Amino acid sequence: QVQLVESGGGLVQAGGSLRLSCAASGGIFSDSRMGWYRQAPGKQREFIARVITGGTKIYGDSVKGRFAVSRDYNKNTVSLEMNSLKPEDTAVYFCNLLQSGVTYWGKGTLVTVSS
Repeated sequence: QVQLVESGGGLVQAGGSLRLSCAASGGIFSDSRMGWYRQAPGKQREFIARVITGGTKIYGDSVKGRFAVSRDYNKNTVSLEMNSLKPEDTAVYFCNLLQSGVTYWGKGTLVTVSS
């Protein structure tokens, strides 16, 4: 059974940086796609970033130029480096994995950006 566990959330001031990590276990294939979404209170879940086959990285418009996603295929981890954080980045951040037509989610980690 695939499991995703996020870590690294917390409270940070506007303009600061934070790094999130997600560890995957339970039979991860190298052609799987891993990435991040977030959900702010009262809003729909939003796509943030993803690493797809071949290492290509895709970003949502709201974080382009500020966030950087990376994946370690040996450790089955995906990380999200968040810079120049804004109060509107406050949300629960979810790790996401797509494999063999099935989507898996972590439980999420809260990021709060104070103004």
